[in-house]
Amino acid sequence: MNMPIGRLPHGERNLITDVPGVRVGHATVDAGDCHTGVTVVLPPRENPFTDKLTAACCVFNGFGKTLGLVQVEELGTLETPIALTNTLNVGKVHDALVSYMIDVCRRDGIKLTSVNPVVCECNDSRISEIARRPVGEREVLDAIASASSDFAQGAVGAGRGTICYGMKGGIGSSSRLMELDGKTYTIGVLVQSNYGASADFRAVCLPEGLAECDQGSIILIAATDLPLSSRQLRRVLRRASVGMARLGSYIGHGSGEIAVGFTTAPKEKRSDSFQTQTVLREDLMNLPFRAIGECAEEAILQSLWHAAPDQGLDGTSIPSLREFLKGRKPV
Repeated sequence: MNMPIGRLPHGERNLITDVPGVRVGHATVDAGDCHTGVTVVLPPRENPFTDKLTAACCVFNGFGKTLGLVQVEELGTLETPIALTNTLNVGKVHDALVSYMIDVCRRDGIKLTSVNPVVCECNDSRISEIARRPVGEREVLDAIASASSDFAQGAVGAGRGTICYGMKGGIGSSSRLMELDGKTYTIGVLVQSNYGASADFRAVCLPEGLAECDQGSIILIAATDLPLSSRQLRRVLRRASVGMARLGSYIGHGSGEIAVGFTTAPKEKRSDSFQTQTVLREDLMNLPFRAIGECAEEAILQSLWHAAPDQGLDGTSIPSLREFLKGRKPV
């Protein structure tokens, strides 16, 4: 969309995949009353289990069923792709990622005995018959196989059945470029938007009654090539809430607001027992703080912009943001 957000320039695609090597894939299910799916974010590693990335997470409000955050919080590393799906499919997607990582490690001659898949969710039961749980191993593997640097936004994959501020939500993404010491770094955000009360939405005035309260959840996945420690990355993730607040969210009781992020910056092995890591100076953290706030705000708007009007299982019409932003065109 062509609404300027913030001060920093965006990357070539204005997607999380502007971070070199990051890929995103979807598998969408549209069968009968099931309108749901899975989205995967793949880090740029042939085997993320043996080449772990520095990672962090931040739970703004814990009304969610995400798996894998305990170990990310404890160890500060990511060792699998990150998957997004609906609430009741979390276990099946987690199991599929375990199978996928067993195969990846077997290919590399490694016997896998422990792995920590990260699976996040939103509840899409207003549009999809969630109890049928149609997302399984085949859909997860299809999403991984389709992953690329260019990917669809809107009502696809894990965003197929989501609703945001009473409008059709979905998958959205954005990126920002940061200049430091003559080098350009990138941060990108991908969201699964399914939250917000329509009366609070600040980008445009919405009719009353679309969504009465802030509930449902939003997942924010951040990637960057900026060298950050896990502690610093968590500080950055906390500022994703700035983008949510700019659009009107107060992070309601019934909404699971969760951010997970990783940096692709390499660690350097110093010896068999020690490693070193280059990290950003603390007094320069304002730059990624600003960048992720801008990314989160625009990614949410992109998820709304790219989603077409839909209908709930009860027949309720669910409008699109485009209906309230006549005359504007996507980038």
